[in-house]
Amino acid sequence: MRILLIEDDPETAEYVVASLHGEAHDLEVAFDGRNGLLRAASETWDLVIVDRMLPGLDGLSVVRTLRASQIATPVLFLTTMGGIDDRVTGLNAGGDDYLIKPFAFAELVARVAALGRRPQRTAPETVLRVADLELDLLTRIVRRNGEEVALQPREYELLEYLMRHAGQLVTRTMLLENVWGFHFDPHTSLVESHISRLRGKIDRGRPELIATIRGSGYCIRAPA
Repeated sequence: MRILLIEDDPETAEYVVASLHGEAHDLEVAFDGRNGLLRAASETWDLVIVDRMLPGLDGLSVVRTLRASQIATPVLFLTTMGGIDDRVTGLNAGGDDYLIKPFAFAELVARVAALGRRPQRTAPETVLRVADLELDLLTRIVRRNGEEVALQPREYELLEYLMRHAGQLVTRTMLLENVWGFHFDPHTSLVESHISRLRGKIDRGRPELIATIRGSGYCIRAPA
C-alpha cells in the first residue's frame, strides 16, 4: 500500500515508517497539517494516517477538507486524544479508524491491513436527477431539459428533499420537519404554497414531475 503519514513528532514518524516498511508498505511523511493536506489531495494514496494535533492545520480539519473535496482515501487517526468524544468526533469528521497512542506495533499493522482490505469508498453523488430535471448539490444550480431554473433558497431545499426521496411518498409532516425544521404543525398553507410555486417553475410547460398523492403527500417521479 502507498501510505501518507501526517505526523509532526519525528520519533513517532520514524517508528511508524520503520514498522510499516517491514510489512512491505511504501510510506511518505508530511510533518505539518497544511503540507499533509496538499499532498493528500494532490497525489494518489491507498491510506492516510493522520495525527489530530498538528502544526499549521489540525488533523480534523485536514480530514474534513478531504471529505468536502470528495476525496475518499481511507483515513486512520493516530493520536493521544483517546476519549470517547474524541473518537466519535474523529470518525464523524470522516475518519475510517482511530488508534490511540501509545499503540502496539501489531495492532497498527492489523488496522492498516484491515483498512487495505476494505472496498474503496465511492465519491458521493453530487447531481440528483429525475427524468430531465437535474439538481447540482455543489453549485446549487437546477436545470430542466438543460435550461436553468431560478429558485429561491427554500424552494431549492424543498426540491432537494423531494429529489433525495424520488419515487417515494413524502408527507407534509416530513417536509415541515426536514425543510422548515418544524416539529409541530403550524396549521398554515406553508407547504402547499411552496409546492405550488415550485411546480410553476419546474413543471411549467413540461410533463409534470411533482405529483400530489391525495390525502397523503407528494412524490417527485418521472412521468409515466
